[in-house]
Amino acid sequence: MNRAISAIFSVCVLTSCASANLGYDGRAFRTGYESISSADLKKHLYVLASDEMQGRDTGSEGQKKAGRYIIGEYQKMGVTHPAPLADYYQKVPKEALNGRRGALPDSENILAFIKGSEKPEEIIVLSAHYDHVGIKDGQIYNGADDDGSGTVALMEIAEAFKKSKKMGKAPKRSILILHVTGEEHGLLGSKFYAENPVFPLANTVVNLNIDMIGRSDAENEGKNYVYVIGSEMLSTELKKINESANNATQKLQLNYKYDDPNDTQRLYYRSDHYNFAKNGIPVAFFFDGIHEDYHKPTDDADKIDYELLKKRTQLIFATAWELANREARIVVDGKNSR
Repeated sequence: MNRAISAIFSVCVLTSCASANLGYDGRAFRTGYESISSADLKKHLYVLASDEMQGRDTGSEGQKKAGRYIIGEYQKMGVTHPAPLADYYQKVPKEALNGRRGALPDSENILAFIKGSEKPEEIIVLSAHYDHVGIKDGQIYNGADDDGSGTVALMEIAEAFKKSKKMGKAPKRSILILHVTGEEHGLLGSKFYAENPVFPLANTVVNLNIDMIGRSDAENEGKNYVYVIGSEMLSTELKKINESANNATQKLQLNYKYDDPNDTQRLYYRSDHYNFAKNGIPVAFFFDGIHEDYHKPTDDADKIDYELLKKRTQLIFATAWELANREARIVVDGKNSR
């Protein structure tokens, strides 16, 4: 083979390898996407929503034990914490945790991080709260769906990005996995992060927030669906990107019922994404609805639909993949902002 032909061949091979890792059909994406499994989601959730965690109330030993389990899993994956922090913890002092039910003990947000390869200063934040409401009248509220489901989804998404990186495709933008505390007492952990960001909010491209994605409400029983809330409030591009990711992967029914400005549940304001949205950062909130075990001691791991949880988690990973790897960060046009 002469030098000219050899050079052309080398370029073709390199181009082929690069293109094979890009997009939803690329090997790197498929490796990460397919690593998200119902078995792993179930394994993690049966730990985090067990009686041993005592309902994960903010600042309780049960919540701290859950946090140690989450961190241990990230260490096994080889997913580290943000460099500005000494470890995976962002300490949230009790002074910042004066919630709906009075003063709370010190607690922690837990942060894991995958550094971007080309635009590392631009941050994609994926969030879920890992606290729940603890023990009431001697009964443990395990919070399997609220928000154990979002917590384990984040863990699987982090592992998916890590596996894609090992396949030669690190995300262009950085991925911050944010497990927040104090949600059940008034979105306190995400409020603390927004007021004390590890990375400047100006560099935060988007927040994808997951709060209850493991069950179905009565209105949608038996359907492959997810509620998506707020995805075009601050960026009309975000809704289009999420819909394109869905069309290319799971083809779930995307339900926008709670985007109605007259929604009496006011769900746009009721989970951790709102502390990003009020700072002008585009958000999408993924949610399964209000079901019969919401905030009851019967919200247990054996009632989760793990196959549907997997599908929703894979969709969120696919959406984050596009947001992390597209050339331009999404535009904040505010067309439908509130």
